[in-house]
Amino acid sequence: MSRSLLHYCPNTARDMPVIEALQKLAHQYPAYGFGLMFNKLRQAGRSWNAKRVYRLYRLLKLNLRRKGKKRLPNRHPQPLATPLKINHCWSVDFMSDALLDGRRFRLFNVVDDFNREALAIEADLNIPAHRVVRILERLSAERGYPAFIRSDNGPELTAAALAEWAERHGVILDFIQPGKPMQNGFIERFNKTLRTEILDMYLFRTLSEVRELTENWRTEYNEERPHSSQGNVPPVIYARQKLNGDPHWRWY
Repeated sequence: MSRSLLHYCPNTARDMPVIEALQKLAHQYPAYGFGLMFNKLRQAGRSWNAKRVYRLYRLLKLNLRRKGKKRLPNRHPQPLATPLKINHCWSVDFMSDALLDGRRFRLFNVVDDFNREALAIEADLNIPAHRVVRILERLSAERGYPAFIRSDNGPELTAAALAEWAERHGVILDFIQPGKPMQNGFIERFNKTLRTEILDMYLFRTLSEVRELTENWRTEYNEERPHSSQGNVPPVIYARQKLNGDPHWRWY
């Protein structure tokens, strides 16, 4: 701890609004670090100095909050080229976890690589290939068909049903090399965040609880959460800014 921090005595009247705001964010977003918290304060119109906020953040010991148990190894994905327009490439992947009664459930996640928007988090005990096709068809009906879908080589994603659907709609299935998840780095990062903030944070009794919590989190992730790779702008707002700021830019 720095000497200045060790001897700092907060001015109660002056610092209380900052302290209350930090405590509220820590309760609402328990997995957020200082950077995300500070960006949320900026979004809320707070103009407090970063050094002052960080000093209080440390005094409150928010940097020492207990983290959930690790279930995934740390990834070091290689940078992927970000598409120049929305709907050019979707990344998809599966995750798994368990309910309190021991039953395993799966999540099927879909992310648009352009603005990192989470298009779907589908939860069920089993999600076979024909269900994957239905999910992708539903999203395509809302947004249009993507040019590419990037995925690993799991059985549901290499099944004939998905290949036929993709060929019928002119979608290219872009499979990464086996054992190299960094080639699907956008959704790997998304999965890590989802696991840290939801799956490792809560105990689920029913699938309904999983669906409700992941859908609420997806909305917050898309519409409120700052994304550092996009100038600390949430995905939906980032896409809207691109659409409004460039007359030649289009959704798909």
